[in-house]
Amino acid sequence: MVSTSTQQSPRLSHARDLSRPGFIVKLILMALVNALGIYGIMASYGQEEWGVLAFLVVTLIVVNYVYFSKRAIAAKYLVPGLLFLIVFQIYVMANTAYVAFTNYGDGHNDAKGPAITQIMKTADGRVPDTPTYPVAVLDRDGEIAFAIVDGDEVKVGDIDEPLTVVDDAVADGDRVTEVPGATILNISEIQQRQNEVLDLRVSMTDNPDDGWLRTDNAAMAYVAKSTLVYDEAADTFTSAEGKVYTADPEQGLFVADDGTTLSPGWRVGVGMDNFTRVFTDSRLSGPFVSILIWTFAFSILSVLTTFALGLLLAVVFNDPRVKGRTFYRAMFILPYAFPGFLAALVWKGMLNQEFGFINEVLLGGTTVEWFTNGFLAKLAIIGVNLWLGFPYMFLVSTGALQSIPGELAEAAVVDGANPWQRFWSITLPLLLVSVAPLLIASFAFNFNNFSLIYMLTGGGPNYPGAPFPIGESDILISMVYAIAFESGNRQFGLASAMSILIFVVVGVVSWLGFRQTRKLEEIV
Repeated sequence: MVSTSTQQSPRLSHARDLSRPGFIVKLILMALVNALGIYGIMASYGQEEWGVLAFLVVTLIVVNYVYFSKRAIAAKYLVPGLLFLIVFQIYVMANTAYVAFTNYGDGHNDAKGPAITQIMKTADGRVPDTPTYPVAVLDRDGEIAFAIVDGDEVKVGDIDEPLTVVDDAVADGDRVTEVPGATILNISEIQQRQNEVLDLRVSMTDNPDDGWLRTDNAAMAYVAKSTLVYDEAADTFTSAEGKVYTADPEQGLFVADDGTTLSPGWRVGVGMDNFTRVFTDSRLSGPFVSILIWTFAFSILSVLTTFALGLLLAVVFNDPRVKGRTFYRAMFILPYAFPGFLAALVWKGMLNQEFGFINEVLLGGTTVEWFTNGFLAKLAIIGVNLWLGFPYMFLVSTGALQSIPGELAEAAVVDGANPWQRFWSITLPLLLVSVAPLLIASFAFNFNNFSLIYMLTGGGPNYPGAPFPIGESDILISMVYAIAFESGNRQFGLASAMSILIFVVVGVVSWLGFRQTRKLEEIV
């Protein structure tokens, strides 16, 4: 009898585990995770994103094993953080490194095959003797699509998918009136998205030689084909005038003998060109060196000024003779509690040279060009960052001061040291033991303090003749943003290369700084 009970106990224990509310909650959560994972796998398979598909498959297998196995207790706590680390750090860093060695950017956004198709579509003309179709302009999940009646069938297509038969669509005569999962745009909505409608080419079939559907008035659509002829064997385009454009694998462009090119191009590896361009392009190298120097100056001055003011206030309000210390300390924390980007916007309004509070009230109506003069723009940035940064230094300095034993100061008084000597020889060295790593972290933060520059000055005033909208108050990270997103010709490869340079600079400075902080530990 005892033996039977002993044999059944593991089963009973397992049954009790399955009936526990915690297990049921875990089962529901894992079902949601698996459902999302399978959806992602199916979507990746449809878009032929094999790397994403493989990652999702491996992730689902690992997650299910970890959370349903009793042998992986510790991994249950490590897996979520590890997955976020892979997705948001390792993948981003690897992809940035890859892009830095390519010409990825406007005009080189895709692979060679899609670029060839797009070239053919942008150099098109109507095919003679082809029918016209009454067209319905659709919105499908934010993307413009065309719908036509071809014979007895309704066909729908967009920029990515050729015309495909939709069985559940409704037509009134030769015009489509309803398409499941899509909204037919009216005249006013079409006018608001006019450029998207007129630029859209919807392939008739999977074969580009069959042409594509386009419209000039959003009412009638016609079949168009490219005026350029592509020779796959020779890898050339030939225009109607006989001009030949040959593929240049180094530039990722089709180039004619007279130097003219076809757009778009395609992504190719460029080696170290993005890194060397920063120093060899005369229009870019000058602003880059100036911005690099200003970035270091801004980071160092920000740390020094905020630390000096924060430490001064901490020393003053650490003295027990000061009345109301708790209230004042709370007030000093307010700038730190207020969101930094909102504070920068408030200061931008206060520094407005025509209507700002500082010029109109504090300076008696004087017109000070805070944002159009390079030096004053930098001075404004340092001042605003001092306002935003000193509360943090005040907090850490206050905590560090209170951890210093009072007996050391008393011994120094006995030895005849004056207040300045006590501060310089005892308080400050002991304080730096705790604060030095935070100062290094503050330097790294200010080296990449994008939000302050973007919200306050926008990087201006701009350098004349620069190939990108970069200015005298830009730091390296805001310069990278301007190159990647604000220029007329966005160049993600160059921006990625500069991001790597920033990473190297911050890493080297941090490494050197932490090496120096070890010397401070010897005084403890």
